[in-house]
Amino acid sequence: MESATSSISLPTKYQVAKMRNIRAALMTVLVVVFIGWIIFWIMLPTKTYKHIWLPRISAKANSTYFGEQGTNLYLFTFPMIFIAAFSCIYLHYVSKEHKSDDSLSTGETLKSLAFLRRPVFVKAPLGIVTATELMFSATFIALLIWSLANYLYVSFGHLMMHKEGEPVWEAKFRSVSLRLGYIGNTCWAFLFFPVTRGSSILPLVGLTSESSIKYHIWLGHLSMVLFSAHSIGFIIYWAMTNQMVEMLDWSRTYVSNMAGEIAFVLALAIWATSLPRIRRKMFELFFYAHHLYILYIFFYVLHVGVSFFCTILPGIFLFLIDRYLRFLQSRERVRVVSVRILPCEALELNFSKSPGLTYTPTSIVFINVPIISKIQWHPFTVISNCKMETDKLSIAIKCDGNWSQMLYQTLSRPSPLDHLDVSVEGPYGPTSSQFLRHESLVMITGGSGITAMISIIREMIQKNTINNCSTPQILLICAFKTSADLAMLELLVPVSGTACDIFSTQLKIEAYVTRETEQPDKDTKNLIRTIWFSPNSSDKPITAILGPNSWIWLCAIISSSFLMFLLFLGIITRYHIYPIEHDTNVIYHFTGRALWDMFIICVCVVTVASLVFLWNKKQHAIEGNQIQHMDAQSPTTTPGSLVYHPDQELESFPQQSLVQATNVHFGAKPDLKNILLNCKGSNVGVLVCGPRKMRHEVAKICSSGSADNLHFEAISFNW
Repeated sequence: MESATSSISLPTKYQVAKMRNIRAALMTVLVVVFIGWIIFWIMLPTKTYKHIWLPRISAKANSTYFGEQGTNLYLFTFPMIFIAAFSCIYLHYVSKEHKSDDSLSTGETLKSLAFLRRPVFVKAPLGIVTATELMFSATFIALLIWSLANYLYVSFGHLMMHKEGEPVWEAKFRSVSLRLGYIGNTCWAFLFFPVTRGSSILPLVGLTSESSIKYHIWLGHLSMVLFSAHSIGFIIYWAMTNQMVEMLDWSRTYVSNMAGEIAFVLALAIWATSLPRIRRKMFELFFYAHHLYILYIFFYVLHVGVSFFCTILPGIFLFLIDRYLRFLQSRERVRVVSVRILPCEALELNFSKSPGLTYTPTSIVFINVPIISKIQWHPFTVISNCKMETDKLSIAIKCDGNWSQMLYQTLSRPSPLDHLDVSVEGPYGPTSSQFLRHESLVMITGGSGITAMISIIREMIQKNTINNCSTPQILLICAFKTSADLAMLELLVPVSGTACDIFSTQLKIEAYVTRETEQPDKDTKNLIRTIWFSPNSSDKPITAILGPNSWIWLCAIISSSFLMFLLFLGIITRYHIYPIEHDTNVIYHFTGRALWDMFIICVCVVTVASLVFLWNKKQHAIEGNQIQHMDAQSPTTTPGSLVYHPDQELESFPQQSLVQATNVHFGAKPDLKNILLNCKGSNVGVLVCGPRKMRHEVAKICSSGSADNLHFEAISFNW
């Protein structure tokens, strides 16, 4: 480990300053482009755009190479693709900087902006809403109201009567139904950004795909309300005007009503199964139904056509790239080195990884275990530290559902497996760690929520023992149902047993066992054991899917695939579609244009991403072969220590320090309000991960007027 770290050449102060200047310039450009993109969305429903801007822009953009979609490609697609590509360059420079040592200098900035991250209100169904989220949500709702009002103002001024003698109110009813669909399309323009796991846009605003899932949920519900009103409104209109036959119309030159109805039925199935009660009780139904989004997008595009499709294309385009890269990564089996089995029905899976793979605390990976289910993927927190354990990646799994129960039973049976096939997607996490910026940290967990804190504590261990950095004082408050769950605390110490002083000097653990009133008798059968797996020639270490310079390669994929799309689209339009319309004076099939767009996008993304993936796979093939043939001969089981047995023999200094740092309370729940309000210091970070009720309680305490020194952050893996 020492040789690995010593071989890394740290940038000089001049290089760091230069990188920061480049980042500042890039950020300025990105902000300007984003503001311009938003301005076009604001102006889109207005008379000024329709009668002045659009004719001028269309005269230049709607060429024989792009047709009617040229304007929207130019105004709505290109800016976000530009931002996504140049964000990769920005994040590449961020990854090259080592900012861990200047945490103290950023304390004042963090304090001055703390009010933006402070919870404003905590209420179902929105959950915990911060000042920043409230501000942006209000702005977005204002955009939707502004757009609807202007659309209706413009349309009511030029009503189109679709049949002779049609009353004005019926024409207005149809216009309102149509414009509600336009507003739903605006929601869809933002819908896919939060679920793009390897996004280059989310990190710019300090988000990960996990932390922004709730925005996807909000947008999904809002868009479905609007699309439902749009669809039902048209059905009512057709019924009132005796035009129900329109429901079966698949027009050659205009919008396909039937495609829209198919998309709406698919959307209803997705929406119904995503409701909280159904999602929690029947997660598999929700999971499988959500994959109907592929068919939904297909028929949605056939319904709205290529021009409207280009307004929502950036989110779908970037999501498609991310989804295909995840597919390529998931095709390979990764090397599982060992598993630690805890008596509380929890597991620590240890994977082999490439030394070049880095990640930050609270990162997650998605794993698939074919022996349990060939199609199910589940996310788990990475608890290892990439600098302290350069060749290993570890995750913690607490048995909370059928899938994890089956995995635990399979691995803990008397005759252990020789080998375990596992596929991995990720890891995904924040671009940097902010925890060192606090004077002290209060970590509050419930049940399996402790797994998110393990990676942070191991990061502190690494900073404290290897880098000799000053780390915050940590108070870990963890609530467990039974004393057996206290074994989860053993995961705070890596399986290698790295010795350190942080447990005795800077970490204090207050553990609460809520369902037991006294310490149980010692049970020698419930010992932690480690099972080591035999290597397999087909297994590979976990590697960064696009190599160490992944942001640069992602930039290449985004820009190259988009340029290729424009090239092929121009060729098809100029030499296939244009001659048909020009020579025969026949409008090209409305559905045919949409099919061409979707086909070209898929071909370009698959081609470029596959080439980049195969190139990077070839580059680290030698490194992978060296790792997979490592010697893994170890005992099949090793006893562990349970921290709530003070009379148990301890084998190493870290476990002994861990016992000394832990104070166990039986038959009690933590008095969170008293603990938090008595925290001293002007900059106290409060991290909570656990049940919804616990997160909401902590958020309410931190948002009170008497807790100005508390900086709240919630980590949630259920929605």
